[in-house]
Amino acid sequence: MINVKARAVDGPDKSFRKAEIQRRDLDSHDILIEIKFAGICHSDIHTAHGEWGPVNYPLVPGHEIAGIVTDVGANVTKYKVGDRVGVGCMVDSCGECENCSKGEEQYCLKGNVPTYAGVDKYGEPTQGGYSTHIVVVEDFAVKIPDSIPLDAAAPLLCAGITTYSPLNHWGAGPGKKVAVVGMGGLGHMAVKIAHAMSAEVTVLSQTLNKKDDGFEFGADHYYATSDPETFEKLAGTFDLIINTVSAKIDINAYFSLLTLDGTLVNVGAPAEPLPVNVFSLIGHRRSFAGSMIGGIRETQEMLNFCAEHNIAPKIEVISADQIDEAYRRVLSSDVKYRFVIDTSTI
Repeated sequence: MINVKARAVDGPDKSFRKAEIQRRDLDSHDILIEIKFAGICHSDIHTAHGEWGPVNYPLVPGHEIAGIVTDVGANVTKYKVGDRVGVGCMVDSCGECENCSKGEEQYCLKGNVPTYAGVDKYGEPTQGGYSTHIVVVEDFAVKIPDSIPLDAAAPLLCAGITTYSPLNHWGAGPGKKVAVVGMGGLGHMAVKIAHAMSAEVTVLSQTLNKKDDGFEFGADHYYATSDPETFEKLAGTFDLIINTVSAKIDINAYFSLLTLDGTLVNVGAPAEPLPVNVFSLIGHRRSFAGSMIGGIRETQEMLNFCAEHNIAPKIEVISADQIDEAYRRVLSSDVKYRFVIDTSTI
């Protein structure tokens, strides 16, 4: 076993502490990654706070991981020592079911193995990227293009693919009107990616505080959802709405903004249910959908797309001692737009 340094939390109301965890010895198709940067995702906070169900503490969160390969197993063919690689929200799947065979490992019928708060094929709990090293099977790492700095690459492994996948699947592109609800860590990536896909992009944010940023990221329009006139003015407008908000909102009001055959896709995952009025959907053959990250193949496609279009998240790099403060700031919407931990400070 390999002993590595990490930052762990022992309960929903506890602060992060220094810890030492064990990584498995390399199997034949494993790679050892020295983690350089780890993004902080709202999912980390939900999980650390026990909001999505029971958690096996102590917990080391983190599924936006960017680093360097420092060792490889005997039969590894995809990577070599020195390669720049990333790890996202999952580290394994059955590899045999219908969904896995289609490259949709995130929807593995037997359940994928999450990067943290899961159990791996060896029966051990998985621990995430708030650590100095991680061991993963080569098939669940992706190559980070040289043009993307490692600190900026980290959030792409969740925020990037979580927004790229639905935009790609539902055909955002020329002639399509796309709205992005919320402009936080996920939302600002959705704006950048949808713009690069040549869609007409509108931001729907609670206030106009980030309006200038929205236009900088590529938005064509920006509206405050706190203004009731917004919903009247934009009724029946959008082909696709990406809801990135991880809090309970009046989802039916947003359905009214969809055009005939329009789709609202939830990528934010609030802890509370969202009540749906069916009549908000059936009147114009509207759809309400969900999307969860992307498969490994699509994640690599996303990274290559971001490299080609010079897309990177706007980040604030912090030390490991600032994780608790960063969590508080995320919850108060005081971040522009993604915190990234410099793991050399762990």
